[in-house]
Amino acid sequence: MRCLLLRLLSLLPFFFLVACASYDGRGLQPGVATVGDVERLMGVPAMRWRDADGREQLAFPRGPEGVHTFMAFIGPDGRLERLENVLRMAHFAGIVAGRDDQAAILRRLGPPVPEWTAYYKGRDELVWEWLFCDDWNQLARFDVLFDGSSGLVRTTMQRPDLRGWDGDAPFCGH
Repeated sequence: MRCLLLRLLSLLPFFFLVACASYDGRGLQPGVATVGDVERLMGVPAMRWRDADGREQLAFPRGPEGVHTFMAFIGPDGRLERLENVLRMAHFAGIVAGRDDQAAILRRLGPPVPEWTAYYKGRDELVWEWLFCDDWNQLARFDVLFDGSSGLVRTTMQRPDLRGWDGDAPFCGH
């Protein structure tokens, strides 16, 4: 029994390594990895889009407590072109109020945290929210506010996620 326990304990680092690798797709090589490789390593995508030219985009959100949504971009040949975390301030800057709609935001950022989605009847406004790690390496929340009638982005905002033990935004650790 003790020998079996020692063997199992010796495998723990391997299981942690595998779990971490599947989180962000580490080890997937653009031009080499296939869409099947991506799904085997990262799991079933939460959303997927197919373009007319055969390209695909797969969304792998790691929330609600994770601070990443990874988008895998697959070429028409079925191979990975690139893999990127889209929950970044530089990515948010490309959102245009009055032009982008809900479909565009889903494709840009992936699905929001469902529990944090809210509709405000008095303002006829829908709010979607994501947890992310800001450029200062602190937990933050990013909100997209939509006009309830048109579905177009009204505005966006970000704010610190003040869940630290001292009431501050905790550091993300990357």
